[in-house]
Amino acid sequence: MQPSLEKLRKFFRLEHENKYANTAIIGGLAKMLDFWEGEARADGVAEEVIQAVVARLRSYDKLSPEGRAESLKGLWKRIGETYPEAGQKPKVPNQPPMGNQPPRLPKAEQQPDQSLDSPPAIPQQEKPAYQPKPRPAPMPRSDAVPGAKTSQTPAALNAELTVLQGVGPRHAETLAQLGMKTLGDMLYYFPRRYEDYSQLKPIQSLMYGDVVTALGTVQSVHSRPVRGGKMTIIEVVISDTTGALRLSYFNQPWVANLLKQGDAIAVSGKVDQYLGRLVMNSPDWEPVEVENLHTARIVPIYSLTEKITQKRIRGLMNQVVSHWAPAVVDALPEKIRLGARLVSLSEALMQAHFPVSQDRLKAARERLAFDEIFYLQMGVLRQKRDWKSVEGRRFAVQTEWLDSRTAGLPFELTSAQKKSLEEIRADLDSGKPMNRLVQGDVGSGKTVVAALAASIVVSNGAQAAIMAPTSILAEQHFRNFTNLLAGEGGLQESEICLLVGSTPDIRKEEIRQGLADGSVKVVIGTHAVIEPDVLFKDLQFIVIDEQHRFGVEQRKELRSKGTNPHLLVMTATPIPRSLALTVFGDLDISVIDEMPVGRQPVSTHVLRPQERERAFTLIRGQIRDGRQAFIVYPLIDESEKIEARAAVDDFEVLSKQIFPKLKLGLLHGRMKPAEKEEVMAKFRDKEFDILVSTTVVEVGVDVPNSTVMLIEGADRFGLAQLHQLRGRVGRGAEQSYCLLIPTHEDAAENERLQAMAQTNSGFELADLDLKTRGPGEFLGTRQAGFATTLKMASITDVALIEKARGQAQALFERDPYLQMPEHSLLAESFERFWGTGKGDVS
Repeated sequence: MQPSLEKLRKFFRLEHENKYANTAIIGGLAKMLDFWEGEARADGVAEEVIQAVVARLRSYDKLSPEGRAESLKGLWKRIGETYPEAGQKPKVPNQPPMGNQPPRLPKAEQQPDQSLDSPPAIPQQEKPAYQPKPRPAPMPRSDAVPGAKTSQTPAALNAELTVLQGVGPRHAETLAQLGMKTLGDMLYYFPRRYEDYSQLKPIQSLMYGDVVTALGTVQSVHSRPVRGGKMTIIEVVISDTTGALRLSYFNQPWVANLLKQGDAIAVSGKVDQYLGRLVMNSPDWEPVEVENLHTARIVPIYSLTEKITQKRIRGLMNQVVSHWAPAVVDALPEKIRLGARLVSLSEALMQAHFPVSQDRLKAARERLAFDEIFYLQMGVLRQKRDWKSVEGRRFAVQTEWLDSRTAGLPFELTSAQKKSLEEIRADLDSGKPMNRLVQGDVGSGKTVVAALAASIVVSNGAQAAIMAPTSILAEQHFRNFTNLLAGEGGLQESEICLLVGSTPDIRKEEIRQGLADGSVKVVIGTHAVIEPDVLFKDLQFIVIDEQHRFGVEQRKELRSKGTNPHLLVMTATPIPRSLALTVFGDLDISVIDEMPVGRQPVSTHVLRPQERERAFTLIRGQIRDGRQAFIVYPLIDESEKIEARAAVDDFEVLSKQIFPKLKLGLLHGRMKPAEKEEVMAKFRDKEFDILVSTTVVEVGVDVPNSTVMLIEGADRFGLAQLHQLRGRVGRGAEQSYCLLIPTHEDAAENERLQAMAQTNSGFELADLDLKTRGPGEFLGTRQAGFATTLKMASITDVALIEKARGQAQALFERDPYLQMPEHSLLAESFERFWGTGKGDVS
């Protein structure tokens, strides 16, 4: 029976199990017509059968459950009249199937009523994208996957690539450079893009600029030297019944030996023009009688390295995909696959490499992307449950006590801050370890919330640790926490300590001793806090600021210094909704989306490079009024030396030629921590009018008197980073300005920067930055491996993420650790996706 009819039967069977509630397909059974009708025609299903299905399903939702049952049974009976095998009931053979082959079914008896109540037939393999070579002999299954006693993954997929015809150790080494060491690696080494050569045109219809495939017979092959004999051009003329086309191959003399007069070939490429004639320069070609892997189809384009060509890698992929894609067992439960309207895994793998149409390629990519998001969701949900499965110490405070603490602040908390504080308070008193992310725009008051949470824990006799990514930010937190926690009714100043790399050794030893004996209640620092010789008496509360800047292992190290401590992570980079649903799905999230009363939005302007003097004029005017300014330069290269030298060079020009009467300070990555601290202290104390800096000032600089942020080369920054830099000004009551000067005038860059001028909302900019620059701006080192794990999924596809998340949550509620027998294959695939299980709930 045709695959499309088999698929139809599965949907009808599921609808029967659902008591004809029209839920077999999300959105109703009629939704399946969006993809089924085309598949049925591709399978050669009779048109009258297709029309009968379409007519019945279009009106299906208007029927009662009883009417739906009669309608589907009558329709299936109609199908059985044209395709008698549709009414056959399969019998399960006594012997289990061997290898990759589907069970052989004995000839079944005809069912007189062709009832839908009978179980659906075991599905056949879907028709491959192209005619595959004969299937290989059955292979033993692999037992190499952790946690899988009898894996159903073909053992051959773990074989080295030297088993392929024409691949020796040297070629295998070349492929290994691309990340392909086994046959299974090749199946999941997807094309980076595709060229659609499927639209064949007669030569007479070719137009300049077309990217097409043409068929023709070789009329002549000529070779001629150019550039004094240093190069050779092979000119080939092909023709069909409508016209002739010239092909030119530069410095490829072997082409003359391969193409002979009278050969029928297919050529694919871009149509160019030379001396008024249409030509193709170095097009792909192959004889028309062989399988068209490179022409007359949608052609996959793979990422390459030296010593391998597209034609070569496509040939190898054809060997692997045609043999082994049909043998891959689909681990996704059928109920999920049908409910999410996904194609089979075998179909997806074949179509992802050698698609026969754009529609089937789209369906294949959706299936593969769904799998990635689904496994990602199952992982973060499991991490969240594991974190909540242990006991955490309760820290409760009276409302009156907390009110007195907030009343003593020099400002009133915003409603968003109050809500976040209440959520944290509930976590601390839940008996389970808190695992919460507080995200809020620059200057929204996250630190105050964290300090009040720390005061709850410390007032109950425990210790707290705050870790920041830079010593500048750690020092700022130290000042803020001291102001908020020390004083009447609070801690002694000696109980709050700063521990950074530049802290003198004698002072470090005093702090370590105080943490060990409990006399130090709060420590604030950088990675120095997680050094092995730093031990706590009773660490129960951890705050990690700008958490994406810390690696997984660093966060684990800090958390291991306490016994199931409560964890609060903060970021001033607003997390887009799609990221919050996926890689941050293990965290409870609090959002501070209000600015303190009296804060004015920063006035942002994009200037052309030739308008730089306007920016300098504004800076001079602000400084005359007693204000200060930043001038920031981009990260030119990953080398700190190059970054610093660029800032140094412009600092000389600015201080001697542009602002000779003003006091300028310089801050860059080559400076020692103590030097940075000194420069920042002088700027904060108004000893400098202008601070010339690199991205060191992105976080941690709080100078309310600064009102101008000039960003040179603004197009080299992500929007999230630009927003962080803009947040360095506007922290006082005065109107502040952010001036963006791109490297050069480019419409696309300036259009992107206009978003900065149009909104001060970090959340809007974060969504835009995610779409234009990808998730790297937000993820950092949060989850090692995500960048390589997500090969098909796009973090920007919120609709797919929500669909996969919904399916994952539903399954997780039933079987969180995939221990049910029917989920054994899924458990195996989950383990492969997550590797050794590395990950971190923070």
